[in-house]
Amino acid sequence: MNPEIVLRDYRPADLDAMYRLDQDCFSEEFRFDRESMRLFAEDSDALVCVAETTEGEIAGFVIVHMEPVSAGRRGYVVTLDVAQEHRRTGLAGRLLLTVEERAAATGASWMELHVFTGNEGAIRFYERSGYTRRDIKRRFYGKAGLDAFVYRKPLTSL
Repeated sequence: MNPEIVLRDYRPADLDAMYRLDQDCFSEEFRFDRESMRLFAEDSDALVCVAETTEGEIAGFVIVHMEPVSAGRRGYVVTLDVAQEHRRTGLAGRLLLTVEERAAATGASWMELHVFTGNEGAIRFYERSGYTRRDIKRRFYGKAGLDAFVYRKPLTSL
C-alpha cells in the first residue's frame, strides 16, 4: 500500500532528492543537470509542486514556468517526474492539475509542453489530461537530437 502523499510547494532543501528522482526517471538525453534543475525550480516565475510521502520522501514533482507570450501568459511544463513505485496511482494527474489551477490563477491562458515522440506512455497521459498535439519540434532533445511533440491545453475550463 502506498503511503499518503501530500502536495506542497518546493523548498531549496528538496533539490538533491528532486535531482536524484530526475536521474531515475529519465535516460541521459532527457535529464537535467543539478544546476539547471536548481535554476528552473528557484526561478521567480516558476510554479513547483512537490509530492511528499508521510515518511518525508519525494514521490514526484512538477516544475512549470510562467512565461509572457503575445496573447498574455502561458504555463510551460519544464518537467514532471514521478517515482516508479508511485506511478499509475493518479499522482502525475494530481500534480499536473494542481499546477494547471495555479497557472490559471496567475493569469495563464494555456499550458504547453514538449514530449519525446517515442514516449508513448507520456503521450497517452497528456492526451487523457486534455492536451492536444500542436506541432513537432525537430532535434529538440540535446546531443541526441531527438524530436518532440508540442502539446497545449487551454486553461479557460479550469
